[in-house]
Amino acid sequence: MKRRVPRVHDLAPLMQFRRPEFNARTRRLNAALTIEDLRAIAKRRTPKAAFDYTDGSAELELSLERARQAFRDIEFHPAILRDVAKVDTSCTILGGRSELPFGIAPTGFTRMMQTEGEYAGAQVAARSVIPFSLSTMGTASIEDVKAANPDGRNWFQLYMWKDRDRSMALVERAAAAGFDTLLVTVDVPVAGARLRDKRNGMSIPPALTAKTVLNAIPRPAWWIDFLTTEPLAFASLDRWSGTVAELLDTMFDPTVTFDDLAWIKSQWPGKLVVKGIQTLDDAKAVVDVGADGLVLSNHGGRQLDRAPIPFHLLPSVAAELGEQAEIITDTGIMSGADIVASIALGARFTLIGRAYLYGLMAGGEQGVERAVTILREQIERTMRLLGVASLDELNPSHVTQLTRLVPRPRA
Repeated sequence: MKRRVPRVHDLAPLMQFRRPEFNARTRRLNAALTIEDLRAIAKRRTPKAAFDYTDGSAELELSLERARQAFRDIEFHPAILRDVAKVDTSCTILGGRSELPFGIAPTGFTRMMQTEGEYAGAQVAARSVIPFSLSTMGTASIEDVKAANPDGRNWFQLYMWKDRDRSMALVERAAAAGFDTLLVTVDVPVAGARLRDKRNGMSIPPALTAKTVLNAIPRPAWWIDFLTTEPLAFASLDRWSGTVAELLDTMFDPTVTFDDLAWIKSQWPGKLVVKGIQTLDDAKAVVDVGADGLVLSNHGGRQLDRAPIPFHLLPSVAAELGEQAEIITDTGIMSGADIVASIALGARFTLIGRAYLYGLMAGGEQGVERAVTILREQIERTMRLLGVASLDELNPSHVTQLTRLVPRPRA
């Protein structure tokens, strides 16, 4: 090989510098390539009590760990030589269109995590044309969420309280505001043992103790936002000054039965979905009551630890009930590949909770936008690599659930 002095025109293509980004938030979020990256940013920027409330689950946190592991333990089976120049990620769910096969799950105390809270989620949902779900325990009112997402799809999540009149007053407000779907959560007869919250003394509003002040020192932006915006309160409830667990136990009604579910359905004019299904028998029972859909969910591992893994339950429920009700799943979803695998195994739709909240804590509305963008790109890439151009082409032949935990035979 002869050597020579490099010429300028040879070096020019190698000397292209990226335009600097001077906005620190934009720079930080652009560097996040996965939901795990957003989680790491969120952990650095959010006080421990608020972050742990989002990130944690019940007792030993085995349910959440197992749910995430279940998604890792899959094998994809791609098809080759398919035209995937364009992929369609849209679907019809509960009578309406969604541009992506996921919506934003209902989450409580959202403005505690970052002050833009539900407003950020609702506005991103509007732009992304996906459903936004408001929790009974939300920190934005039904009417304010409608104002933030006036032309999009809004769903309302209901906890049935001991005070039935107050519960149904919320249902009436949601119907009057044009919310099209009611999610009735049924896995909360009492609050789960969320030990991180107990150890952190998690209360609403956050308590300023010596420990929280020390934890706040390296996170001034969170406290500036928190102290200079409207005080945190429950938009659907009275103010509360105790711990979260104490609040939940005063509210949740352990006497709710299938008869109550039928009664709620008779009061609601839109679609009714039952959230918190963990067995095939219960899935059949809520369909018999008349539910339009069901969410296979163990509440993100936040109620009964060692609860069934929704992703493992999905194939049997889809095979039995897929023609009778729309099946949605959540818990453990951290990537677009997780969502694609869920659709392949029979889910019509999925809900993201922590994945959206990590984005919120990492950068407010812009962070939520980044989370949705990450998931969208992962869904599109996974579909192309599988050789499918639309969600309808996904089927169980595309996914194998690899075995890790195998039940022992019963005596």
